[in-house]
Amino acid sequence: MSATARQMAPWVARQLRILLAHRGHAWLLQGPSGLMQLELAQALAQAWLCDAPTPEGACGRCASCHGVAVRTHPDLMVLMPEALMLAQDWPLPPQARSDIDGKKRKPSQDIRVQAIRSVVDFSQRTSARGRGKAVLVYPADRMNRVSAAALLKTLEEPAGDTRFVLATDAAHLLLPTIRSRCLAHTMHWPESNETVTWLQQQGLAPAQASALLRAAGGRPQAALQAAQQGRDEGFWRELTQALLRADPSALADLSLAEAVDALQKICHDMAALSVGAPPRFLDPAWLPQRHAPMPALMAWWRELGQAARHADHPLNRALALEVLVHSAQEALN
Repeated sequence: MSATARQMAPWVARQLRILLAHRGHAWLLQGPSGLMQLELAQALAQAWLCDAPTPEGACGRCASCHGVAVRTHPDLMVLMPEALMLAQDWPLPPQARSDIDGKKRKPSQDIRVQAIRSVVDFSQRTSARGRGKAVLVYPADRMNRVSAAALLKTLEEPAGDTRFVLATDAAHLLLPTIRSRCLAHTMHWPESNETVTWLQQQGLAPAQASALLRAAGGRPQAALQAAQQGRDEGFWRELTQALLRADPSALADLSLAEAVDALQKICHDMAALSVGAPPRFLDPAWLPQRHAPMPALMAWWRELGQAARHADHPLNRALALEVLVHSAQEALN
């Protein structure tokens, strides 16, 4: 087994072997968030560029693998929203870095068309290490129509030995012409026992791993992120009590999208309990110990759906959180 395969989650390693066994210059990794699409995409690109690849992936020891690890490989181009590239420690193009550092603009939340156009020049250059070139696009749905159109020709007939891997949890938002030019791979759901074992290997206690995995809807990466951010049993108990008091302070450390997601889980499970069904995400003891009428819960659910559509671009985050908490209190009381 290669060094990188030993470090990967077992369900990611299994899928990497499947992808490497097929030929093709473009893959589209799709499926729900939290299943490690980005990790699989990075492992695939690294294996393509590795000096000593195996059927299980990159060796993890060669100069090429080191270049990928330190984000300096000359034959790898990563296209992400600028905000995500900063969070993932990927270097920005010099002009973008200058504009952001100079406060001329904020980091983009989408994949800019300028970045897509640079793929054309990248694909036409000679491979620096002689193993071909790789382009990773994540999340691919963050390309707008102009950006996606700029990628089409290069994606269909890339110059030289350039391969693409696109990853997204919203493939339906991609242009049909983008999807048709890629081999599609739907992310596999891991077995619950292996995800609990993997979470324990990351430092979680068995009971904590099971509870957070359930709260994350079975998505292991989301469960690990919740643990790292302190969203444990105490977080959920405090949040439900704060909602009854119309106190938005329990949501203060969350982004608006994360706050909406947490409230949707509470609303869903309260609705399930109201009709005698078991909750899907949370332990019943973490939920408000009262009956909420279904019409009120459905009205709250609709409001949360509306909020989710605009969560990435709120006009006023503090005001948006107050509105969400007020809606929750009305439904629960």
